[in-house]
Amino acid sequence: QVQLVESGGGLVQAGESLRLSCTASGDGLSISNMAWYRQAPGKQRQMVASISDGALPEYSHSVQGRFTISRDNAKNTVYLQMNSLKPEDTGTYYCRMAVFKRTWIAPSVFWGQGTQVTVSS
Repeated sequence: QVQLVESGGGLVQAGESLRLSCTASGDGLSISNMAWYRQAPGKQRQMVASISDGALPEYSHSVQGRFTISRDNAKNTVYLQMNSLKPEDTGTYYCRMAVFKRTWIAPSVFWGQGTQVTVSS
């Protein structure tokens, strides 16, 4: 079983920055796609940023130019650098990874437990 552990959330003021991290446990993992999702209170979970191996990152319109997603394949880790935070960025942030191991028939998707980000005005 693969577990994703997130860290880096917190309470900040508008205009400040935060950096989220998410690491997948386990050996011999091949992770094709890593992504961050956000769920605001009373709303559906939505993709914020996504990065696939060998491809350009993708961002939601609302965070384009402020957030940067990056990955470290050697550490099975994905990062989300969030700058110029706004109150509307408040929510629970989840990492998501599409993982494959040689002993598996097909890739599987795993989610982190979520980390809270609160931006005050």
